[in-house]
Amino acid sequence: MALRANYFDLASKAMQILMNQESYLREQFNASDTVTTVVWELVKLRVSQINQCAFCIDMHSKDALTQGETHKRIIGLSAWRDMPLYSDAERTALNWAEHVTSGKRVDDTSYQKVIDVLGEQAVVDLTIAINAINSWNRMVKAFTPEVGSYKPASFR
Repeated sequence: MALRANYFDLASKAMQILMNQESYLREQFNASDTVTTVVWELVKLRVSQINQCAFCIDMHSKDALTQGETHKRIIGLSAWRDMPLYSDAERTALNWAEHVTSGKRVDDTSYQKVIDVLGEQAVVDLTIAINAINSWNRMVKAFTPEVGSYKPASFR
């Protein structure tokens, strides 16, 4: 396959905006009691599964493992509703991620449930995070970096 444009080089200012957004989210989720960085990684991985983004599935599986996530929970993520491995907050975040990713309107009952479990600030930040990973998935699927080339610090 022919090499495609290096979007990080060609749109470095735009990519920096996305990276700054990632920094904001990391800071928010590091301080959150409901949507933690572990939940965030599960959401990124689940949305990447829905979008069938191989590069991001590989990346976020590796990142989740370096953060202490178990193989069992990573493997079970595609069937999270039927697996007894996830907390109420994780289930709520995953359900929200799937709903937002679907592009369907959020009804008042669904909205109130997610607010009741996660809180308003976490829901706003989680929604930004869901939109971010959907954006990353689309960039990667368009420009196709090599699957498996991502190596988190602890894998190097």
